[in-house]
Amino acid sequence: MNIRPLLLFGSIIFLVSCSVSKRTTKNIDKSFKEAPAFKQGFAGFMVYDPEEKKILYNHNGEKYFTPASNTKLFSFYTGLKILGDSVPALKYTIENDSLFFTGTGDPSLLNPNLPDSPVIPFLRERNETLVLVPPVYTEIHQGPGWAWDDFNSYYSAERTPFPIYGNLVNFTFKSGEEKPKVNPAIFSDSLIVTESKRPRIRRELRSNTFLFQNSERENNFSQNVPFHYSTEMAAALLSDTLKKPVFIKNSPKMEFSEKLYSIPVDSMYKRMMEVSDNFIAEQILLMAAQEISDTLKSDIAIKHMKETYLNDLTDEPQWVDGSGLSRYNLFTPRTMISLLLKIKEEVPEDRLLSLLATGGQSGTLSNFYKAEEPYIFAKTGTLRHNHSLSGYLLTKKGKLLVFSFMNSNYTVPTSELKEAMEQILLKIRDNY
Repeated sequence: MNIRPLLLFGSIIFLVSCSVSKRTTKNIDKSFKEAPAFKQGFAGFMVYDPEEKKILYNHNGEKYFTPASNTKLFSFYTGLKILGDSVPALKYTIENDSLFFTGTGDPSLLNPNLPDSPVIPFLRERNETLVLVPPVYTEIHQGPGWAWDDFNSYYSAERTPFPIYGNLVNFTFKSGEEKPKVNPAIFSDSLIVTESKRPRIRRELRSNTFLFQNSERENNFSQNVPFHYSTEMAAALLSDTLKKPVFIKNSPKMEFSEKLYSIPVDSMYKRMMEVSDNFIAEQILLMAAQEISDTLKSDIAIKHMKETYLNDLTDEPQWVDGSGLSRYNLFTPRTMISLLLKIKEEVPEDRLLSLLATGGQSGTLSNFYKAEEPYIFAKTGTLRHNHSLSGYLLTKKGKLLVFSFMNSNYTVPTSELKEAMEQILLKIRDNY
């Protein structure tokens, strides 16, 4: 057999491939230099081929950026390594005629965005006296580096040791009516009429007083507002739901012999990753910290992850919260690539892609990166003047690449930036 034609053919294929790669690189370089969306801001972009184990493109991949909700990929990995298959709901023990229970940080209890938790049926059926014991918890309600004036916004729900109702109050206004329907109803008495011309609800900073304009609404609308947490408030809400008293006992050294689990972790991860639920991300770190140390403190989980599972990253992540609301977080694109590779190695591909937002189809990407065949499966991250997208890209040749695209300090509309990003990502999809 004459192998020379085969060698020649292989050489041609190799040269064509190199030519396409070089041309694609030059086209992307040109986009970064000439596209108006990138001219004044700071952009970083890295693409990695896990099969070939090589970087296909790198633009400022070693520089640090504000990741915003790309931080949730770190929270996701934390959950994968520490929480197991089901969310820990309660720790409890029975003494005499009392059931003492404590929170684990589980975000699912009466949360309308998550499957039903077994906690309410469990507590409702008990004949013992119910006693809530606050766990060891030293965090403030907002995380470090959060914008304090976002406290009234649904995406800044307080992080707490015993969440309930997603730590939100829902106000539903009907057309032609002045006063909203309130859920949980216990907050109905906390509504106060104000002279403000704002049509929406505004909570007072340090109390559960909700101010509203007493006038008829032209349209139906609903608003979720974080309530200000306390152990007393959690016990009152739980008692109101169970229709029986829940007492409080401060006993930080109490030991609990039993644990109740609530929902499958993937239902929690999917909500966090698809729609970028900040509250769930924060609670994952608190739950992980308690599994490690019996103390609900985010720094414990972060320190453990960095020392145990992330100590081989090229660039040390400046990681301070679970959600990415903090302006103190700083990651590089190549750090994000390293993390995504770790996740890919540990999670089957079908499961992994199903948990992420999909371009043109689901979550925060439902209106972006549209294509006949979805090619972007990723986590978005947006704060004012900062936008990131990190995840997996499926090429037309069927390769699943890993990428991270990070942007900081831009002043153009984010929609314009996304269009410029899409043109670059399409070049990667079509040429690799």
